[in-house]
Amino acid sequence: MKTKAVVFDAYGTLFDVNSAAERCKDKIGTKWEAFANFWRTTQLEYTWLRSLMKRHKNFWEITEDSLEKSMKVFNININMKNELLNLYKILSPYPEVREVLEDLKNKNFKLAILSNGTPDLLSELVESNKLNKLFDDLFSVEEVKVYKPDPRVYEIPLKKYNVKANEITFLSANTWDVSGGGNYGYNSIWVNRNKLKFDILDYQPKNEINNLTHLLDII
Repeated sequence: MKTKAVVFDAYGTLFDVNSAAERCKDKIGTKWEAFANFWRTTQLEYTWLRSLMKRHKNFWEITEDSLEKSMKVFNININMKNELLNLYKILSPYPEVREVLEDLKNKNFKLAILSNGTPDLLSELVESNKLNKLFDDLFSVEEVKVYKPDPRVYEIPLKKYNVKANEITFLSANTWDVSGGGNYGYNSIWVNRNKLKFDILDYQPKNEINNLTHLLDII
């Protein structure tokens, strides 16, 4: 099927989730990267656990909760909490993101983000990086109050664009997200920036790329 919309995950796919901690590495010290990875892992675990418990909190609240735990584990001064949270709102995009989005826009693809992030958080993120004019839509799980990889999340763009699942090309750096979209019916592409191994979750993407530039060769 012809691709009618290109939909991106935000965190880890378009934007570097470690960039907030990296900007504070002089204060945090050599453990900054381990801390950033722990924060991200805890954040994701909290989204899945809350979905299973049916006790929804929005992504920003989960980001705060997971940061607080991570700061305790890594013995980081709690006075840095607001600084790290403010930096998380303006995470840095990966170097190739703007050029790829502009190229896709010029080819008249529908472009969207489908993210765990809240609408306000996503808006601030794309606006702070001057990418807001490149997206047609910023889809948030807050529409359905459950987190990825619940199928109800992947249904959101279909309703807006009136397309079939296999007419959406979906990109994520998270293997569980690639599998979630792929099992739903998307043409999912794995953005494997860190040379990782794919999870065994009943889906194997046809395409694996190490940065978004290679997407242009596929579609």
